[in-house]
Amino acid sequence: MLSAEHRAIVKATVPLLESGGEALITHFYEMLIRENPEVRPYFNQANQASGSQQRALANGVLMYARHIDQLDQLGGLVSTIVNKHVALNILPEHYPIVGGCLLRSIREVLGAEIATDAVIEAWAAAYGQLADILIGQEEKMYTAIEHAPGGWRGLRSFRVARKVRESDEIVSFYLRADDGGELLAFRPGQYIGIRLVIDGEDVRRNYSLSALSDGREYRISVKREPNGRVSNYLHDHVNENDTVELLAPAGDFTLEDNEKPLVLISGGVGITPTLAMLDAALASKRPVHFIHSARHGGVHAFRDAIEARAERHPQLKRFYMYEQARDGYAPGHGIGYLDQAKLNEWLPKTRDVDAYFLGPIGFMKAMKRNLKALGVPESQTRYEFFGPASALE
Repeated sequence: MLSAEHRAIVKATVPLLESGGEALITHFYEMLIRENPEVRPYFNQANQASGSQQRALANGVLMYARHIDQLDQLGGLVSTIVNKHVALNILPEHYPIVGGCLLRSIREVLGAEIATDAVIEAWAAAYGQLADILIGQEEKMYTAIEHAPGGWRGLRSFRVARKVRESDEIVSFYLRADDGGELLAFRPGQYIGIRLVIDGEDVRRNYSLSALSDGREYRISVKREPNGRVSNYLHDHVNENDTVELLAPAGDFTLEDNEKPLVLISGGVGITPTLAMLDAALASKRPVHFIHSARHGGVHAFRDAIEARAERHPQLKRFYMYEQARDGYAPGHGIGYLDQAKLNEWLPKTRDVDAYFLGPIGFMKAMKRNLKALGVPESQTRYEFFGPASALE
């Protein structure tokens, strides 16, 4: 049980974690994977290599420690973690493994003089409290998904009904349940977990659902990443009639229902979750400004689909920004980078809008900064990371 003394000790260690948190988490990850190879599938090795996974966990640990007296101040952090865990099928038995490695890492990195028995005891109690919160929330979500129409728990076998090339880099996979059963409905913006076996190794990834829920099939649209083990495998080795295993849809980055003008801003493969959002908004007659940035026309996926929607729906205004004028550049749009001036030109006249933005980290930092400067209320801007969450400040 977490006592007042435990809380005081945990809060007192925050400055130490702020100065050395990433080194501690790196040490933790190395120990966790080395000693517990069975958990490797739940971690993206590319994100570990870049350090983004370590930074994300360090940030989460610090947030928890800072607000251990007022956990309601964590905002959407718990919901985000729970959704990501459910999409990977994290189970209660994983938590003691992670907790044991975390406590050992605190002792080994900070040293016994700083990480005293009292500090380790306090952090064990704090971790136990956090684990109980997450396990409880995750079980509620697993149960709700399992008992919803078309829902299931754990892995479910799906067959690739169609494989469609959308651009030079992006391929869509249309997935239907092997058992022929109904599929769980999902909210526009959610993602799905996929399990593959590559060279005998279990790997798991999350991909945004790129088409509206229809009860019959799911669509994911995957960009080939230069060093992406899973994306390259999907592009090169997963074909029509092949089977994959999916976990049920999850995610809290979802389209909110209201009548405000909707602004969807994406960069590169960040377009994928905005497609379901777009179709849902168009069905409601809501005004939409759809803004997309790509390196050039050859890598711009779904442009024809957006153009077709614009012909049918006069409330849709679409704008494209290409870094290079090649491969089907659309006259009348932009060349270069989506800067504040161009964003100002393309936004609705009113700034009382709902704005959603997705893309590479640098792109998202710029969009967050520019939307704020242009007067869009921060409470009405929403975003999500494809990889581990990082600060956009």
